[in-house]
Amino acid sequence: MGRKYPNPITTSTTRIGWIGIGVMGGAMASRLISAGYTLTFYARNPSHPNSLSLQSLGAKLANSPSHLANSSDVVFTMLGHPSDVKSIYLDKNGVVSSLNPNTVTVDTTSSHPDLAKEISVAARAKSAWSIDAPVSGGDIGARDGKLAIFAAGEAAVVEWLQPLFEIMGKATYLGPAGCGQSCKIANQITIGANLIGLSEGLVFAKRSGIDLEQFLDAIKNGAAGTKALELFGKRMINKDFRPGGYAEYQVKDLGMGVNFVEGDDDEVVVLPGASLVKQIFTGMVANGDGKLGGQGVISVIDRINGSPSKAPLEAASTCPDVYGKGAYPGYAGDLLVGSTTGASFNAHGDNGRKYLLPALYDPSTLSCSTLV
Repeated sequence: MGRKYPNPITTSTTRIGWIGIGVMGGAMASRLISAGYTLTFYARNPSHPNSLSLQSLGAKLANSPSHLANSSDVVFTMLGHPSDVKSIYLDKNGVVSSLNPNTVTVDTTSSHPDLAKEISVAARAKSAWSIDAPVSGGDIGARDGKLAIFAAGEAAVVEWLQPLFEIMGKATYLGPAGCGQSCKIANQITIGANLIGLSEGLVFAKRSGIDLEQFLDAIKNGAAGTKALELFGKRMINKDFRPGGYAEYQVKDLGMGVNFVEGDDDEVVVLPGASLVKQIFTGMVANGDGKLGGQGVISVIDRINGSPSKAPLEAASTCPDVYGKGAYPGYAGDLLVGSTTGASFNAHGDNGRKYLLPALYDPSTLSCSTLV
């Protein structure tokens, strides 16, 4: 029959349910199975390689989220977008509809704080519990059990979950429902800026004739040494952009921060740096690279500096620069100046001239008119 909260979690009696078996979810679920837990999962595509891999490890396949919820003591989710989370949890035949009393759900997706609160209320109405616990650490952290887990909800329930969290990483309790998601947004603001800084440092070092491996080794023990450098520095050098988390998810997460409004007083958090970082990652997605890892943002910085991975756009190459800095070479996916933008920064084009490049344009619609 399983053992629900507050009965102690054990490998022999606690039944784990899992929804979301992508790069992150698949690795996290695999660790629980390897630790000896019985795991059932739901997959929209049962023939997905990760589905077959989990089944080969002994996991069972459920035919619906509601069936999985009804037969589990703890249900984990690792999904893509808040809309996916809302659908899986709150649809008529979703997870919440079939929760038994004292079942615990754990959403590890990077989602919206308000949605986490809504799910928590819905779970309590079923005498169940919901914890929002988004994670950071990418595919390597998920594989090695070294994720940072931002857990929020009922403190006693988070403590009860520790035997499971410890298999996946280190959980920090952050407060009531929604605080885990707020922490993840703040985390993404921080890592986004780190990735941009690391990208620009690498591009500058290369242009200066410095060996990039030596550059990373030189700065890693100083103030510039970060987890981002440790995880992604060599990947950037080797153009290894395989995803731990998709760049398009970074845009989603940054958007939740940039557009965040707290409470009834409409207190908007003003984040000018995060807004610019979001623009640059949006440029990466516009290049068609949204399914690459966030470390691929260095490709945007490369393009700005005249090292494009795509062919120049002929329409843009002959456009005059109304700011008097010469004709812009116009590479696909570049950041171009817009007359309605208030911010600006300098970047070097292919011909060595400087251009004001704060605004984003769809490469498919780039023309002389977009440059003015």
